[in-house]
Parts: sequence; structure tokens; C-alpha cells
Amino acid sequence: MSSIKKDTASSQEPELDLRTAEEIQAEQDAHLGVKTVEAAEKVYGRHSKWFLFIGLGLASYIYSLDGSTTYTYLAFAASSFGKHSLISSIQVAQSIIVACGKPVIAKLADVTSRGTAYLAVLVFYVIGYIVIASARSVGAIAGGIVVYACGYTGLQLLTQVIIADITTLKWRGLVSALTSVPFIINGFIGANVSTSVLEHAGWRWGYGMFAILIPVSLSPLIITLYWAERKAKKLGLVTNPAPEAPKKSLFQTLWKYAEQMDLVGLLLLGAAVSLILIPLTISQTVKDGWNNPSIIAMLVVGVVLLFVFGGWDFKMAKFPVIALRFLKNRAVLAAAWIGFFDFVSFYLTNTYLFSFVLVVKPWPLINATYFSSCISVALTVFGICAGVYMRFAQRYKWLLVVGLVIRLVGVGMMIHSRGANASDAEIVWTQIIQGLGGGIAAAASQVGAQASVSHADVAIITAVVLLWTEIGGAIGSALAGAIWTNTMPKNLAKYISFVSAEEQATLFGSITDVTQYPRGTPIREGVIQAYSDTMKVMVIAATCLSVLPVICSLFMPDYYLGDTQNAVENVDLTGAPVAPAPTVDTVDVDELAETEERRV
Repeated sequence: MSSIKKDTASSQEPELDLRTAEEIQAEQDAHLGVKTVEAAEKVYGRHSKWFLFIGLGLASYIYSLDGSTTYTYLAFAASSFGKHSLISSIQVAQSIIVACGKPVIAKLADVTSRGTAYLAVLVFYVIGYIVIASARSVGAIAGGIVVYACGYTGLQLLTQVIIADITTLKWRGLVSALTSVPFIINGFIGANVSTSVLEHAGWRWGYGMFAILIPVSLSPLIITLYWAERKAKKLGLVTNPAPEAPKKSLFQTLWKYAEQMDLVGLLLLGAAVSLILIPLTISQTVKDGWNNPSIIAMLVVGVVLLFVFGGWDFKMAKFPVIALRFLKNRAVLAAAWIGFFDFVSFYLTNTYLFSFVLVVKPWPLINATYFSSCISVALTVFGICAGVYMRFAQRYKWLLVVGLVIRLVGVGMMIHSRGANASDAEIVWTQIIQGLGGGIAAAASQVGAQASVSHADVAIITAVVLLWTEIGGAIGSALAGAIWTNTMPKNLAKYISFVSAEEQATLFGSITDVTQYPRGTPIREGVIQAYSDTMKVMVIAATCLSVLPVICSLFMPDYYLGDTQNAVENVDLTGAPVAPAPTVDTVDVDELAETEERRV
């Protein structure tokens, strides 16, 4: 009989709950949305559940169409104001909001309901795109993108949270991956849409049309969620807050919600990350560069605020966004660091990738857009394959390790493919290989993190892992911007020294000016060499960083993916107890069989 590592957590004596009635009620209020969604699970019938899935499908499709088209507009929108070099700064700001907005939406979904959270997402989406479409400066574009990012990040998070609410562990990876199927469709349709918009309607309409499409697409899901929540409350399946509680003033009510969402902690974290990352992208454009006192001051204040955030969340916050127990959870830590380093690596190579292929390759715009979409298609296809594997193998750890190794190989291959003379096949295959490994890793790591916590923590832990992942993306974009602004002007001066400094600055600031010169002309070929040298620096750094996720994956526990909501509570989707499932790294089949015989 093989050895088995015992899970002693379930055998420990339960601790006495020494909290006051008010503290217990506050805890229940903070997870009212979780209790509501568990109650709503009991009222869904066959037809209403299909409405829920259709709503999720529409939400996933519009999210995919957005992600497959709007990213191509930014280069043209920034270039229209002569500010192409500010792309990384805008993406850093967007990444910060995408990261820090996730816990806010997760807390909102827990404190109120999933339907209310989706409604908030809809409002941010529409306002953000209206601001971008009507922008008269690059600053207005950046402001609109910040508002829109609140909706975009919320839609991404809530889709994953709803899937975790309505699927058991063995199905979760597959269902989660299936919501990405629209990326396969939009990998081709999206390219045609964005190309047609840019060639005929312009980038403003490309953004503006989503102010109409988003409400139409999200309405079925929001209506279905509200219907189920209301029916569950009418049937008495949702426990309301204590009626004997004294009535609170408006300020007390607002402060209660601020505590439950840990808004102070989120503001501290957002400010700290912003003050650390933004100087990396503006260091080359501000007066005196790194010797500018403002740059140094921002970095120092940012680091200080990180420590202040840690003190607040671990010592003072009643409902911290990053609770101390999360830092003791091996699966959560491993998943967060995997996502962090993977996104640093990805955005180092991807921030200027679309601009790179437009300049280096003699492709029409539609082909360049197809190329940008191929990694999303690969991520989706192989994410589904990973979901199928987890459904039947009911394990995920070594699948995760293999996926990250494949991803590392794909990144390393880019060192040559980002050169000026790389073949079309080579540059495309690097994206496909990265998508193969990345799709497998993303599906496996998310399931592992969600399996390690109770249902009450699923939304916030999903948000925390994605928060750290998106911060990695922001750092990757910031590093890409720093490398770009510090090396690209020097490379242009090296390869096209025969043109004036003013012309070099123009070519640095706008890809549309570069592409006016045909391939084979001295200026175009010189710019291509400059782009190649700059991209290689980014890719070498990204390859080194891609080793770290592989190391982190070795520390991930290998939970059993069974018919429970998670691997620590032994409950079903409605919160009812079920028979315990194995949750250890290795399982002795003979011992399990003997135990089952004794139980019978």
C-alpha cells in the first residue's frame, strides 16, 4: 500500500466563536451576496438556468469582441494627437484600474448581489466609451479608458465568479474555458471589424459603438440574476439583516459599506502602485529624467504607501482586501505569483507588438490584426483542452507545470523571431506556442486557487489573484515603456542618422508616419532595425522572467476536483453538506476503498 499524506484540518477541534452578535451580523452582511447566490441556486429550473447560461454567453461574447478590437484603436487614437509613445503610460493607468477595480467589484458582489455588481459594470462601461469616443486630447482618451477599465475588469471578474457559483470543481475549468470560445470566433471576425472601422468609420466609432452593444448584451444576464435573487428572497431562502438593529444614519451606512469593501486599503494600494509604476514610463520625457525630484518623490512615496497598506490591511481593516489568512494559503500565493510573473513577461513583449508588426512586416492591416488575435485563439483552444483534462483526471498541478514550461519555450523563441529578418511562420508560431502553454496554465491555476477557499471567499480570492496578476501586467507595460523611451530614440539616431532630429522625433511619435515609407527605402529599413534592437531587449528580459512561474507552480497543492463547490468545505452549490472528497497531493486508492467499505 502506497503512502498517503494526511489532511488533518478536518480532524481539528472547532474553535469557539468569541465574536459579539454585532460582529457576527457584520460578517453575515459582508457575505450577503454569497448567501443570495446560494439561495438563488435552489430556485433555478431547467429553462431559467438556460437563460442564465445564454446571458453568460452574451456577456462573454461582448467581452471578447471588445478585447479583440479596441486594443488596435489605441495606437491610432494616440497617433492622431502625435502621442504614440504614451501608449505604455495609458496602458499602465488602465492596468492599475483593471487590477485595483477587481476587489471593489468582488466586494460589491459579496455585500449586495451579483446582479447589482453587473449593473455597476454596465454603467462604467457605457460612460467610459462615451468619454473616449468624444475625446479631444490624449488626456481625455486616457481618462475615458480609466473609467471604461472599471467596467471591463468587473465583467471579466464577475463572469469567473458566477461560473464558480454554479459549477462544481470538476467542471469549473472546462466551463470557465468555454466562456472564452468567442475569442476563437472574434479572432477572425474581430480583425475584420476593427480593420473595417479603422478604414471607414475611424477609431472614435470603434469605441463608441460599444456604448450601445454593451447594454444590449448584458441586459439578459442582469435580468435573470435579479429575477432569481428576488424569487429566492420571496421564498424566504435569504436571511435578511437583523431587524432589531438600530437604524443607521446615511454616514454610518456609507461607512459600513466602505469598511466591508476596504475602500481605504484599495485606495492605498492603488496610489502606491501608481506612484511606483508611472515614473518608469515618464522618466525619459520629463525634464532631467531620473534626476527630476518629482520622479524620486513619487517612487519614495509609493514604496512608503505599500507599507502603510500592509499595516492597514493586516492590523486595522475589518474586512481586508488581502486578509492575512490568504497569505498563509499555499495555493493562493502560488497562483498569484504565477500570474504576476507571467503577466510581467507577457506585457514586456506585447505592449508594442502590434506597432512592431505594422512597421517590420509588409502586411496589410487586416493581416496584422489577424496576427494579434492568434494568441487569443490559441489561449482559448488549449484552455478548453485543459478543462477537458481536469474534468476526467480531476487533478491539475502537473498540467499547470507542463503548461508553464511550454509557455517558457514560446517566449524564448521570440528572441530570434523579433528580429527584422524573421519569417512570417516563425513569428506566428511563437504566438501559438505561447497560447498553448498560457491557456493550459491559466485554466489550471485559477481552479487551484478557487478550490483552496470557502465559497464566501471565492469572489475576493479570485479578485486578489487577478489583482496581483494585473499588477504584474502594469509592471510589464511600465518596463516596456521604460525600455522603449530609453532605447528607441538612441536606436533611431543610430540607424537613420541621415535625417534630422525633428524627423526622428516624428517617427518615434507616430507609426502612421513610419508606414508611409515603403519597405526597402533607407528610412523604413533603418526604423525596422531600431524596432528590432529595442524589441530584443524586451524579449530577453521576458524570457528570464518566464522561468519564475514554473518554479512557483511546483509549490501548488494538487487538490482533488470533485462534486463540491470547493476543496475545503465539503458543500455543494447550495451550501448543503456533502461527503468529503480527497484534498491531498497523493491519494491511496486502496485505503479510500477500505474506508468506503467500513462506512457502508
